[in-house]
Amino acid sequence: MFGFTGFGSTVIALPLLVHLFPLKFAVSLLMLLDLAVAALFGARMRREVRLDEIRWLLPFMLGGMLLGLTVLITAPEEPLLLTLGTFVLAYAAWGLFRRGGPPPLARGWCAPIGFAGGVFSALFGTGGVLFAIYNAGRIHSAAELRATNAAMIVLASLLRLALFALAGLLTQEGLLIAASALLPAMILGFWAGSRLHHRAPATMIVHSLYALMVIAGLSLIVRAA
Repeated sequence: MFGFTGFGSTVIALPLLVHLFPLKFAVSLLMLLDLAVAALFGARMRREVRLDEIRWLLPFMLGGMLLGLTVLITAPEEPLLLTLGTFVLAYAAWGLFRRGGPPPLARGWCAPIGFAGGVFSALFGTGGVLFAIYNAGRIHSAAELRATNAAMIVLASLLRLALFALAGLLTQEGLLIAASALLPAMILGFWAGSRLHHRAPATMIVHSLYALMVIAGLSLIVRAA
């Protein structure tokens, strides 16, 4: 998903991984994987990043992250899993039933979308899909959109890395071992997604991923209930 669109890897992987790991562990794990893959492959896209759009989102994103991290640390896991399942299901439904191109968005939308994206970035690492909705309403070049989405993932992950380190979430037992073990699979997926980006029908692949999100979101809602 990251290689194909520049965002969305966590919203696919996290609802499945939390069936195997605690939420705090899975969120921290995917953050490290996103950063590792972005460090390996992100440089090739940096010329097309729209920094002007990122600068407007940044302060609101940081404020949302502080709130999201507080909730992640203090709230019990079951309500958070229900929130994650509902978020994933709502985003998948929006993607499956949306018709036409993305609606144009005024600059003022950077405040609510940036804040909400920051909250969900810290809570679940899924804020990238909200940033992507904003960017799609502002950027018309496909190459610039993909690069800017990827840059937002990197920036959000770096901020989360600093916040998670301060909160002690990076000292969880086995976290670095799990990240190292899964990194080859993440790199392989990024390589495959990058090839599909140029060769496969985008609509078919994206709709398939949305269908997977529906299954993952429903499974979390059932588990939380």
